[in-house]
Amino acid sequence: MTTTHSTGAAPDTAPDPLLEHFDATIARDRRVEPRDWMPDAYRATLVRQIAQHAHSEIIGMQPEGEWITRAPSLRRKAILFAKVQDEAGHGLYLYSAAETLGVDRADLTQRLVEGRQKYSSIFNYPTLGFADVGVIGWFVDGAAICNQVPLCRSSYGPYARAMVRICKEESFHQRQGYELLMTMMRGTEAQREMVQDAVDRWWWPSLMMFGPPDDASPNSARSMAWKIKRHSNDELRRRFVDMTVPQAARLGVTLPDPELRWNEERGHHDFGTPDWEELTRVIKGDGPCNAQRMERRRTAHEEGAWVREAATAHAAKRAARAAKGAAA
Repeated sequence: MTTTHSTGAAPDTAPDPLLEHFDATIARDRRVEPRDWMPDAYRATLVRQIAQHAHSEIIGMQPEGEWITRAPSLRRKAILFAKVQDEAGHGLYLYSAAETLGVDRADLTQRLVEGRQKYSSIFNYPTLGFADVGVIGWFVDGAAICNQVPLCRSSYGPYARAMVRICKEESFHQRQGYELLMTMMRGTEAQREMVQDAVDRWWWPSLMMFGPPDDASPNSARSMAWKIKRHSNDELRRRFVDMTVPQAARLGVTLPDPELRWNEERGHHDFGTPDWEELTRVIKGDGPCNAQRMERRRTAHEEGAWVREAATAHAAKRAARAAKGAAA
């Protein structure tokens, strides 16, 4: 089986019918399915992206999960509990999508706990107050919506279909976060100060969520050529800023960027440059909560070994009983 992809084939190489069919599928904006032939590089790119996405959903349960027992009311506790549960479900959807590419989720998890695969940098920042829960919903889930809605049109079918439900739930989470902040902004002066403090701390990490600038992003061009993703990092970042500025004005908070202003000529907002050195440090493991997040994930993985073993044994017994019944 050839592993040559269209961006790397030599000009005098005889065309491969499988590659031609794959390229035609992408060009016609049709979806590639698990049964279809695909270049190894396309498969590897998908595994990397989907695994990172799945890991991010699972690790992303931690920052807000810390506040379930400290939520200020039963209603807020129930909302937060449901959201964290949704994030677990998103991770499972995505691991299932990755498995259609021939990988094993147990191996992906092992790669995560050993530090051989990454998750989103945003989840390495601490949640210092309950207002952070609202800002995560507003900023982080809002950024996720900007990034993930186009993935519903991803060229790989299982990934695109998984994103449909995920995006609907992320949209609900974003509205929940904004509603929480609106409630706090109508409260006491101390509550309003909590919201502004959370906004100040989460704004720049949220802009970094989209990844490095386009000229420093090693994977974006190939992913866009294959229509795995549809927009560049910088384009998505600009969309997020344009979406968020009027929401901030309605909420009554100030976004912590002195360079933020509307550019009439461009029809978009101008904004400052995130600290890309900080993003690099966090990705490499030197963020405020990297060690804490990974230690909790490793501990949960180890303590859950008996559950996985029991589930495997139960599945084996059911399969044996079914086989015995079929043979009778």
